[in-house]
Amino acid sequence: MTSNVNLESAPLDNFSECHSGIVRHLNDLDSLVPLLEPARQAHRLAAEAVRFFRSSIFEHHDEEERELFPAVIANANADERSKAQEAVDRLVREHRHLESVWSKLEPQLDAIAHGGAGDVDVEAIRLLVANYQAHAKFEEDVFLPLAKAVLGRQGDHMAALGLRLHMRHTPLQVTPF
Repeated sequence: MTSNVNLESAPLDNFSECHSGIVRHLNDLDSLVPLLEPARQAHRLAAEAVRFFRSSIFEHHDEEERELFPAVIANANADERSKAQEAVDRLVREHRHLESVWSKLEPQLDAIAHGGAGDVDVEAIRLLVANYQAHAKFEEDVFLPLAKAVLGRQGDHMAALGLRLHMRHTPLQVTPF
């Protein structure tokens, strides 16, 4: 009689085994939920990084190289000029290096920003962040105090530089008649 019981319960055992497989897959699906927000955040951060670099970083470098650096060198006295030139040379080299690292990262981050989960050179991100932080620190600690001292003696130059930078960042508004 026991053999009849096994044959009779076999279909029910199959259902039970199916349910355990279904539950295992549902548990896997449930583990996806906490991963969705970090994925959305990764897409958003990648999109913001791409937008920021395209709209701000390169423009910032360009403004420094076209406006600030030449103004400081042109107005530095003999004692300041070599220090200013060395700092400018270093900052421009760093700009090109940072832009080079970015150019390799941008397509990877752009893919993530548009929903992809492509490979990202994590070490390149870390390199970019560390190098930019060092670049900004040097600029803040060394170059900008020198620039302030040099241009501070040149009220007209400082005012003109400030006006050019302000106008560049002010949206043009045309008032119709």
